Amino acid sequence: MRAVVQRVASARVTVDGEETGAIGDGLMVLLGVGEDDTDTDLVYTLEKVLNLRIFSDDEGKMNLSLLDTGGELLVVSQFTLYGDTRKGRRPSFISAMAPEPAEAMVDRFVTLARARGVRVGTGRFGAMMQVELINDGPVTLIIDSEASRR
Repeated sequence: MRAVVQRVASARVTVDGEETGAIGDGLMVLLGVGEDDTDTDLVYTLEKVLNLRIFSDDEGKMNLSLLDTGGELLVVSQFTLYGDTRKGRRPSFISAMAPEPAEAMVDRFVTLARARGVRVGTGRFGAMMQVELINDGPVTLIIDSEASRR
């Protein structure tokens, strides 16, 4: 599972002019699911996202997590995170999980985050979405659960 995580002052996603999710201070997560991902990858990625110490404490040091600050989460599915650009000019997406099981994994990620008390907004799986955000910092990190298997 791959996640591009951005610390934001605010973020929102719209589909066909309809806002499907919006947050204030927190994290914007573009989430991609790989063909070999399991629940272990999901839990690893979720725990990393929720516990990354990338919010400032009273001394201005990045020492607090989303859980510590009570921040919000906006999760947008992003199969293109598995785009392979090594050959030619057109990315190959064969490493991305098929849509139906990928949607279930993204839904489970959101459900588990909510179960931890996090307010979560979402995009709409498989839709053309417009995403707006105000990156705070900027702070942008990439999480890849495959790294945890090495």
